Amino acid sequence: MMLRLYVMRHGEASPGRPDHERELTARGHAEAGRMAEWFSRQSLEGARLFSSPYRRARQTAVHVAGALGIDAVELPIITPDDSPGAVCDWLLDMSDGRPIVLVSHMPLVGLLTGQLVEGRSDRGLAFPTAAVAELESEVWAAGCARLLRFMAPHDLC
Repeated sequence: MMLRLYVMRHGEASPGRPDHERELTARGHAEAGRMAEWFSRQSLEGARLFSSPYRRARQTAVHVAGALGIDAVELPIITPDDSPGAVCDWLLDMSDGRPIVLVSHMPLVGLLTGQLVEGRSDRGLAFPTAAVAELESEVWAAGCARLLRFMAPHDLC
């Protein structure tokens, strides 16, 4: 059975401190809304949505949740500096066949995608704000996934 994972970076955020309280800018909300509209056109029956507890990721996830008609669940292990390996371990426990959407941050989104697709997390994909990597795999282990699509707000008309 092929599993599907969507790894998304939050929309553009304003600068400031503390980092976990930074909010989306107006552009960030527009980016998240554009990608949420894209999500609404995907076949994501039974999808589960997880967000970093940081404010900008939660705000992005609200847009996606509305488009998918589901609630976002905060996941404390997907903050900017968390371990891609720990997320892979968590994904193994979540492999029930339903699509998973993760809303997180750089560098984690890039490193996680690199680990799942290329088997190494030292060189990750560069994610513009609100970009989404769509992956599929039979198991969420290093080097076992295939990158199906990489979409960013500027790719959508």
